[in-house]
Amino acid sequence: MKNNTNLYKRHSKWYERLFFSTTTQIIIMTLVSAVFPAFLMWGSYFFVVPKDTQLNSFLGVIVSNALALIILRMLLKFPGDRSSGFIISAILSCYSVLFVLFFIFRLDYSIVFLMISLLFSLAYAFVGYFLGRRWIIPKIALVPVGKALYLLETTQATWFVIENPEAVEKRRYNMIVADLYASELSPEWQKFLANCVLAGVPVYNAKQVEESLTGRVRIRHMYENQLGSLLPSPVYSLIKRFIDVVAVLFVMPIVLPIMLITAIIIKLESKGGALFIQKRVGKGGKEFNIYKFRSMAHDSEKDGAKFASASDMRVTRVGKFIRKTRIDELPQFFNVLKGDMSLIGPRPEQKVFVDQFEKSIPFYNYRHIVRPGISGWAQVMQGYTADVEDTQIKVEFDFYYIKHFSLWLDVLIVFKTIKTMLTGFGAR
Repeated sequence: MKNNTNLYKRHSKWYERLFFSTTTQIIIMTLVSAVFPAFLMWGSYFFVVPKDTQLNSFLGVIVSNALALIILRMLLKFPGDRSSGFIISAILSCYSVLFVLFFIFRLDYSIVFLMISLLFSLAYAFVGYFLGRRWIIPKIALVPVGKALYLLETTQATWFVIENPEAVEKRRYNMIVADLYASELSPEWQKFLANCVLAGVPVYNAKQVEESLTGRVRIRHMYENQLGSLLPSPVYSLIKRFIDVVAVLFVMPIVLPIMLITAIIIKLESKGGALFIQKRVGKGGKEFNIYKFRSMAHDSEKDGAKFASASDMRVTRVGKFIRKTRIDELPQFFNVLKGDMSLIGPRPEQKVFVDQFEKSIPFYNYRHIVRPGISGWAQVMQGYTADVEDTQIKVEFDFYYIKHFSLWLDVLIVFKTIKTMLTGFGAR
């Protein structure tokens, strides 16, 4: 058995660990996108007696790159997008913040140096992404008993089924996964897993791995996951509220003209008000009025509330555009200022749907423990839901958000929301 467990390597080879460490990445990126461009533009004299403009630009690039790499390191812990576009968006965001800080504090900087450094940073990110793709998808050995078999349907990993604990294939894996509570887990399998742990091989329960790969938390019975473990942090709840208000006030000068133009176009296209006001269920199960730009005919719900469908005839021409780009959600910034909503959180539903889902979906109302959001984990991971089955999956995404309620997850959702706005993912 010892020979078998030694075939599983918990860690990568030393050069893989070195290359992918945050410190090493920061050093390499500093050399590539700060030191090298500085030498090309200003020569060796810069490193002896730099000018204020040069020094501000040089240090700003180093800080931006370090921040981008730290953000990526934190965000990549969560399931979801692993595309190069996601990595590029993080770098562009950090450089954008750098430009804003230079403007606010009236610091001198070299726009040419910053642009060259940005290009080098993006080139380094591309090279690192393509070289590291082989390590992005985990290689997982699976014990084929109990609920662990359901993991084979998950495409976020490469699976290798262990048919016999006495005959382990000679291959390197990132971890071993088993349903540790399965009645079918025989003494032979238990001994095998125990020996793996003693040998320093990582062994995880199937439910834990499923959550980390899919970004969903399944709760069907109380014993599977006590709801107390999903309580959101009260400290971050206060911080999040402060961030919401500051962020909305900051973007209002940009958003208000867009809202004004949108309202005028809606009024010109069809009769009825530009705004659509509707009762939704928010935090604690309390109802509130949600504001949206009207994207349907003014009498679209005269026969009662119902889900929008693909190619819904009730949606106007302008409505299709503002739904795809999410412009129809902009009036909800006022809901955020009022405290009814947050920028990030589970999407609020109408009371008629909430009552329906509470009868058919276990613990559905637990999603009301946090403020609903304009965008959320379920929206960027799943898109639009149109029936009870889709809503069951959406609730599992919402539970994951509540369980991992943090600044880093909110930042990831912001990045993915921007991608959603550009691609129109999930719009109806």
